Amino acid sequence: MADGFSENDVNDTSLFDRTPPHDDAAEMATLGGMLMSKDAIGEVSQMIEVSDFYEPKHQTIYEAIINKFAASEPADAVTVANALNDSGELDKVGGIDYLHSLIASVPTAANATYYAEIVHQRALLRRVIVSGTKIAQLGYNAEGSQAQDVINMAQAEVYEMSTGRVHQDYASVQSAVSDALEQIDSIQKGELQPGVPTGFREIDDVTKGLQPGQMIVVAGRPAMGKSTLGVDFARSAAIHNHDTTIIFSLEMSKVELAQRIISAETSIPLAALRNPDDIDPNRWNTLNNFYSKLNDAPLFIDDSPNMSLMEIRAKCRRLKQTNDLKLVVIDYLQLMTSGKRVESRQQEVSDFSRALKLLAKELEVPVVALSQLNRGPEMRNDKKPQLSDLRESGSIEQDADVVFLVHRPDFYNEEDRPGEADIIMAKHRNGPTNTFGLVFQGQYSRFRDMSREV
Repeated sequence: MADGFSENDVNDTSLFDRTPPHDDAAEMATLGGMLMSKDAIGEVSQMIEVSDFYEPKHQTIYEAIINKFAASEPADAVTVANALNDSGELDKVGGIDYLHSLIASVPTAANATYYAEIVHQRALLRRVIVSGTKIAQLGYNAEGSQAQDVINMAQAEVYEMSTGRVHQDYASVQSAVSDALEQIDSIQKGELQPGVPTGFREIDDVTKGLQPGQMIVVAGRPAMGKSTLGVDFARSAAIHNHDTTIIFSLEMSKVELAQRIISAETSIPLAALRNPDDIDPNRWNTLNNFYSKLNDAPLFIDDSPNMSLMEIRAKCRRLKQTNDLKLVVIDYLQLMTSGKRVESRQQEVSDFSRALKLLAKELEVPVVALSQLNRGPEMRNDKKPQLSDLRESGSIEQDADVVFLVHRPDFYNEEDRPGEADIIMAKHRNGPTNTFGLVFQGQYSRFRDMSREV
């Protein structure tokens, strides 16, 4: 949050008009358990941070324990006292006698996590109070045109509090490299899902799936199939891999989108679904079986008209909390509205692009944004799209981690590779670019791998 609070603010008594929530006994018992057991240190360190402690001396002691533990050294009353003495802080926390009193305050280290949870909950309450106070100040100080920004900052703050997210946004390079190596090792062992599968073998081989925090742009001229590809990604994630997915459909209604999903999954032509006379008993059986299959599919559709970016962010945050959201698909970027005055449409789309990238990072999910291309491809002999054809904003190209351009030669010439499509990966921030050949089955509203039986 631009004017949000820091971790130190939660214990700044000047921000409270009465004694803020805290539990001295729970803080002492948590530290006492940690001084008694290495296992307790490992468990508690995953639950709370230094700033969760209200008492400054408890913060100091906790940090000293964690530092000893991180260095694979014993962390008992004697060793922690020595470390505090070396840093000149032993007397400030009450001396070694106080460390022994912490151990005496808890009968067994087994309850350390219980006490740590109490400490964490009190810290969350302090954050709620501080955040509410600062949001109120923003509301009083903001101009009318800034109201939407204040609301978004408030929503982001509440989301972070509800997920227990820590406001430390820096990490040592050793820690980052260690995490990266562990992830590579887990992928090789098959212990970690590489990313959200797209459903297309060659695309997944190159991208390792749609990665958390990425903004993926799927762009094309009208009627080229960009919406179809976006829905294919969503179907693969939610129906075939049970990853919670939401489609924000700013162009099609929920019913239209549902018909496309039904056709793609059942191989019943889209035209037949729109004509009841073409649905015979066999097709009804197919439809009923598909409906039963959908019971476990965590796929959500939102076709709210005039949807603003603020609404999309709020709904995504809610789904992340309640359903562990894994993928967001927005159809399409140029139909979004900001709900406020802007200097130009190009600037507005640029703001959307940047905000969606930030949303992907905030929620740690891939965001697939569909986008229209300008008429550039139609001016070329081969009709192939390029990155420069992205409509209304060059910032889309800049913000995107991956850009797929949809090209179907037979759209311009029926005899040019009929039924085939090129999915041109024009940008891939974390790897090589490529062009993938897919089969386009318009009657079923889907793409398929070339080698797959149809």
